[in-house]
Amino acid sequence: MSDAELLLLADPSPSLRVRVLTELLDVPDGDAEVADLSGRRRGELRATLAGGRSGDADLREMTWALCRAAYLGFDRSSRGVAALAEAMFDRQLRDGSFPLSAFRRGSDDRRYSMMPLQTALPLRGLAAVGYATDPRAERAYEWLLAQHLDDGAWPIGIASGQPGYIAGYRRLPGSTGCRVTTEAAIAALVLHPERSRSTDTRRALDLLLQRETRDEWALGSEVERLAGTDQVPGFVTAYARFDLGFVLELATRAGAGPDDPRAASIQAFLESRRGPAGLWEHPTRPDLSRWLTFDLLLTRRRLAGGDWAGTAPALPFHGASRRQGGW
Repeated sequence: MSDAELLLLADPSPSLRVRVLTELLDVPDGDAEVADLSGRRRGELRATLAGGRSGDADLREMTWALCRAAYLGFDRSSRGVAALAEAMFDRQLRDGSFPLSAFRRGSDDRRYSMMPLQTALPLRGLAAVGYATDPRAERAYEWLLAQHLDDGAWPIGIASGQPGYIAGYRRLPGSTGCRVTTEAAIAALVLHPERSRSTDTRRALDLLLQRETRDEWALGSEVERLAGTDQVPGFVTAYARFDLGFVLELATRAGAGPDDPRAASIQAFLESRRGPAGLWEHPTRPDLSRWLTFDLLLTRRRLAGGDWAGTAPALPFHGASRRQGGW
């Protein structure tokens, strides 16, 4: 056991400690310590699901409640998680998509008739807690895949019959698609046991990995919204921050290995930012540094066992920066 892993096991969150024991140290579920910690993490689940179960919750809030529950290590076997997932499925449309209007609370924007995010976001939450192969989720995947462009990316959406405008920070090198939407689609696809390594997923990932930036300030953005805040992320700006830790996680879930030069370069950059105690410091939330470290150690482990390498070269990216979320 490394010094970093020992520090992770000192975290006050029983959920983090369970995940460290079972996913990094390969301790079996029947272990006495795992069983004891599992019984003490129910309070974390109740707090996580509270926002998504409120009477006026929209699909965005419900989605992130499921994502956060999954991040704590819970799945559809928990009654509260299953109830929330069924409430989301109740809003699904016949074609497999989810209604765009369900994300618009408080917004006057009615320009778009279709946005892939309307299905990519709830599908990620549902897949994260174990519904990826549910027939209803499979219909959502099929709808999502039907929206992608010929180059393998996804558009931001359709407004007045035309593809919507893509702001600088959402541009995707080598594609006419939207980086934020494409990242959201990949985030849902990599949680499916078969689709995670499909041609569609890897083709989109190849485009995403072409974007070569080293936004150190954005590292840990995904961890922050999954483990450290109750704030619901934006809709169009859901993946506005280019979090290298999250991008590498997506790549490794799709099977990227050390022979992929883009993935290896990101890993090398992340390793160079590791602190002397073996932890990665979260840039804005020091209390989340152990969660961030767990994430990056798990990703490193997947990378070592990956066997896929993409073909698209990395391209320096100079799009306009945007740090604040919105609709």
